[in-house]
Amino acid sequence: MMTQTTFKPNFTITILNRSALIQLPKHLDRAFITTLNQQLQSVLATTNSLQSLVFDFANVTFIDSPAIGGIRQIITLAKSQAINLKFWSLSPAIETAMTATGIIDPEICQPETKGIPVQNTAKKALVTHASVNSPLKRMVDIAGALVGLSILSVLYCPLVIAIKLDSPGPVFFSQTRHGLRGEKFRVWKFRSMVSNAEQLKHQVENEIEGAFFKNKNDPRITSVGAFLRRSSLDEFPQFWNVLKGEMSLVGTRPPTVDEVEQYQVNHWRRLDVKPGITGEWQVNGRSEILDFEDVVRLDLHYQEKWSIWHDFKLILQTVGRVVSKNSGAC
Repeated sequence: MMTQTTFKPNFTITILNRSALIQLPKHLDRAFITTLNQQLQSVLATTNSLQSLVFDFANVTFIDSPAIGGIRQIITLAKSQAINLKFWSLSPAIETAMTATGIIDPEICQPETKGIPVQNTAKKALVTHASVNSPLKRMVDIAGALVGLSILSVLYCPLVIAIKLDSPGPVFFSQTRHGLRGEKFRVWKFRSMVSNAEQLKHQVENEIEGAFFKNKNDPRITSVGAFLRRSSLDEFPQFWNVLKGEMSLVGTRPPTVDEVEQYQVNHWRRLDVKPGITGEWQVNGRSEILDFEDVVRLDLHYQEKWSIWHDFKLILQTVGRVVSKNSGAC
């Protein structure tokens, strides 16, 4: 027997043979995904022996970063209760965006609807922040990346020698980070810590509250590494990430995989723009900010105020902080 319950005017949850079919609306944003999470928990609490959740994306034309984060929470909830999960009728753009986060298995994305009729939408696209689609910002990023890499080519040999003489291990440090809409990429820096820093991380106190890790006097930092961080020279390999389009000169700080694991839906809003080498947090007292919610507030402030001229202002402020030796470490 089929039962249908309408929780909101723009989406329905249909229960049929121990399966719940959720027909999603056109617009998936933070407010909607929060409501959907609440209603799903209610369904799971009142429906016995639910075996699968099926999400119909046929009508979806918009999805933002918080919605992707909310879907991540739904996946976690389903796995915790051994419930099968399927996504139907995703557009290529939305499927790519969600699978690129590394949290959504492509196997749960199904093109077929197994007999239940759904509506097909001809045009489906990801709507992003204006800065992401700005040709002028991209041109500035390319120009800045080429300048940065040119400087790096001059400093490369002295820095390599100094790092090698200071401590054993590789010259570069690479790490998987989350970028635009949570997509994963590999960030590059000059190594400023001991080679086994990740294994020693649990021994270092986190001085920041929330989904973030920072210790102003981290004992894992080497002598040369301290200089690299004060001068921001450790960041110069990231100009390669900027040239590739994975990062921007100005944006949000790219979070680690561990940090994103702790995100609430609201925190994903900071990933609506590309991560940057510098940004609001870097020029507004990053060494003094000890609450992750303040970092999120600054990132959202950047999104609200964004313009090419605001980017130039933040770049100049960053240079000023580096020259005055007041900058911290990312």
